Amino acid sequence: MSSHVYEVALFGEFFSKDLPAILNRITLHSESAHQMHAREIVFEPFDAHYARERDPTNEPVLLRARKELLEPNAKWLLYSYLKPESVRVHPEATVRPWSTCQVIGDALSFASALGYVRRSQIYKRGYVFRRGTLVIQMFQQENVDPKTQKPMPAHQDTLWEVEVKTASPIRNTQETPLSQSVDAVLAVQLLMKGLLDLRRQDV
Repeated sequence: MSSHVYEVALFGEFFSKDLPAILNRITLHSESAHQMHAREIVFEPFDAHYARERDPTNEPVLLRARKELLEPNAKWLLYSYLKPESVRVHPEATVRPWSTCQVIGDALSFASALGYVRRSQIYKRGYVFRRGTLVIQMFQQENVDPKTQKPMPAHQDTLWEVEVKTASPIRNTQETPLSQSVDAVLAVQLLMKGLLDLRRQDV
């Protein structure tokens, strides 16, 4: 058995006009829902640029920092994904090894100390739903004001993005086989059929 822990996920996007119908269907089939406003910063190794020049196919492992802005005492969460498992092994859903840790204090300095530099940042605003072992995030990306670095409301035509994924890292064991989580995300895919196309994606 692998020592990795995994995330299982499906992704989709839709236009604003479809928001009420999609919101209703997901809310109806979820245990809880709340609003979300998160800041995410993506870091790459400080030598990633040179590594890409040497070998363009070699994508660096990115470090991501996420903070929920609507929770007053929220801590930064640092996480990193490895390359998704092959489509031959998991054709129906994205299965990727991931690691995560909570950082008390300055996550940005912590990432810098690990040898990472900031690559980009985004703000996401929308909704989070819980459904069993899954979390469903539905959001629009907000632009960042170059002067203040604060988020600006998304344009009304901005696409909504959806991520259906396991709420916490899972090990592929006999008690919790990955197939259970794949079945869980596929159940949401079936649930949304005709309204929202959820699919596997290599990211």
